[in-house]
Amino acid sequence: MSLTDTSASVRNAATPIEMLCINTIRTLSMDAVQAANSGHPGTPMAMAPLVYTLWQEFLRYDPNDPLWPNRDRFVLSAGHASMLLYSILHLSGVKDADRTNLKILDGPAVRLEDIKNFRQLGSRCPGHPESHLTTGVETTTGPLGQGYANSVGMAIAGRWLASRYNQPGFDDIYDYNVFALGGDGCNMEGVSGEAASLAGHLKLSNLCWIYDSNHITIEGATSLAFSEDVGARFAAYGWNVTHVTDANDLDMIRGGFRTFLATKDRPTLIIVNSHIGYGSPHRQDTKEAHGEALGEEEVKLTKRFYGWPEDAKFLVPEGVYENFQKGIGVRGKSERDRWTARFVQYGSAHADLSKEISLMEHRQLPSSWDKDLPTFPADAKGLATRDSAAKVENAIAKNVPWFMGGAADLSPSTKTLFTFEPVNGFQPGSYSLRNMHFGIREHAMSAIVNGMNLTKVRPFGATFFVFTDYMRGGMRLSAIMGIPAIYVLTHDSIGVGEDGPTHQPIEHLAIARATPGLITLRPADANEAAEAWKVVMQLQKQPALLVLTRQALPTLDRTRYASAAGVARGAYILAENAGKQPDVLLLATGSEVSLCVEAFEQLSKEGINARVVSMPSWELFAKQDQAYRDSVLPTSVKARVSVEMAATFGWERYVGMTGRSIGMHSFGESAPLKDLLKHFGFTVENVIAAAKEQIQAAKQ
Repeated sequence: MSLTDTSASVRNAATPIEMLCINTIRTLSMDAVQAANSGHPGTPMAMAPLVYTLWQEFLRYDPNDPLWPNRDRFVLSAGHASMLLYSILHLSGVKDADRTNLKILDGPAVRLEDIKNFRQLGSRCPGHPESHLTTGVETTTGPLGQGYANSVGMAIAGRWLASRYNQPGFDDIYDYNVFALGGDGCNMEGVSGEAASLAGHLKLSNLCWIYDSNHITIEGATSLAFSEDVGARFAAYGWNVTHVTDANDLDMIRGGFRTFLATKDRPTLIIVNSHIGYGSPHRQDTKEAHGEALGEEEVKLTKRFYGWPEDAKFLVPEGVYENFQKGIGVRGKSERDRWTARFVQYGSAHADLSKEISLMEHRQLPSSWDKDLPTFPADAKGLATRDSAAKVENAIAKNVPWFMGGAADLSPSTKTLFTFEPVNGFQPGSYSLRNMHFGIREHAMSAIVNGMNLTKVRPFGATFFVFTDYMRGGMRLSAIMGIPAIYVLTHDSIGVGEDGPTHQPIEHLAIARATPGLITLRPADANEAAEAWKVVMQLQKQPALLVLTRQALPTLDRTRYASAAGVARGAYILAENAGKQPDVLLLATGSEVSLCVEAFEQLSKEGINARVVSMPSWELFAKQDQAYRDSVLPTSVKARVSVEMAATFGWERYVGMTGRSIGMHSFGESAPLKDLLKHFGFTVENVIAAAKEQIQAAKQ
């Protein structure tokens, strides 16, 4: 067969050049996986016709401006098929960009050299797509189903953006669509079911999921564990479901996308029946095509089937680049140029809204965003930090229009509703509202928050701290991507009391602190909660956890103790006997800080010089210079006690191997809080005793 005689590999292609482009995607993918001797060649081989058709004919996307705010989004939820995405980014000429200043750079996002170095150190083509590494990759996918759930967040954000910024005569400032490609594994994972359920409820007609149904996973045929009718399930979710029975039939693929574009009242699922490893004589429809390189001989045989030179590697035949430029290149530029001209007109007609879009796109805040933040007077009774944080959150929301969020059915407990907006919030027909209702879907919530964040709105998701067990996948990916997702987490300790150990987080602070790039803040009182929100809102490249109490905490007298502004540095000296070298350091976070303050006052009466250090964020403290860290925790003071109602893992970093950590060494119990505090040793008496023991030990 000649290079242009490829009819055996694609049906109903409009021209031979289109078939040539599709087979270029396939062979680049095969060659990259073979060169790395690692990867997943089968899905790129099967889905190349669909991705080619989507990008060339339907995706509103300009390769010369991959950061265009109103571009359609393509999400590869089946991240193991990364070479499918890298190939299309390369062939369509997507340019590299600086995502911080939004500057388009001269070079390509994915060079042929990167593809040749697939899965190698330093390549822009890692094993799974990573959005912070490769321009054109809309989100980091790897754990199956996460990309599907991210796409729901992108679609939600699209509906909100359109509701706020589209104005009479300007109904196209935001009207993008979101396409997400996943497979059998994505549809088995629970996160996709949670996300699909919410998308159906919200009637997100700007969302199209493509289900590559090839009936193969790593272990073998899906019949081993998966026999449900996926289409029926999605119909029950409220989705429009359409079928493409042959992944090589371009006319059927076009019909599927046209059906999506014509559907205005619900999201669409396109089920595509494909053959994994299509064209491979011995690997098609096998588990080996899913997760292994084909092998040199099988690659040659497959290329023969495609009408490809068997010994050619990383071949991009003449005319392929040009065809993409004539297709998505010309079409995308025309659509983006039209939008840009419209946006100039929009800026003249709606200057304030245009300025908001610019600030949002650059992850900046309005100049007066913090003007209404409350301060809290000293109060022995005080407030739960969930309550004080709620007051701060509402003040921020009034001045940052693109700040939004909600809870996993727990807003009466997390206190995260915006009280100045309707409680029902974001719903079909009410897409302009900012109170989100994620339902009891913590796993999907964290991933949806990530997807919203990637569109540049500023969302948060809220639940009980213990349920980060369910949210972990999305939280971890937000840290990998370096996006400022916000997680508001209440019921932070055994302070939950009678709810018992199932609802009392013990190891969760340690897990959060062990996650690279994740900022954890556990404020000690109402004013620390306000300062914590100030820190969180100014983050641009890091996700953050706000860990808050259910129980009331005393609001400390800041005329007697240090300013809560020290929160910004992660740890600060809250209380000490001025001018005197401390005999012992009392370190704590959250609700336990006031316990240490009480101990400090009693120790002072006994002539013992204690220093109380509030440490709301280990991560922020670690970023401070050594001189500051030493000024807060002087190396000369060996007597140290930490107090935290959580696992003590990690505190040895600050108290030393001989220091004392008062914490949890088991799961909690179901009982009133006052009984639990006594039972587990969180009392002033116990802190004082530990301090004296440490002082005595340091003298020996």
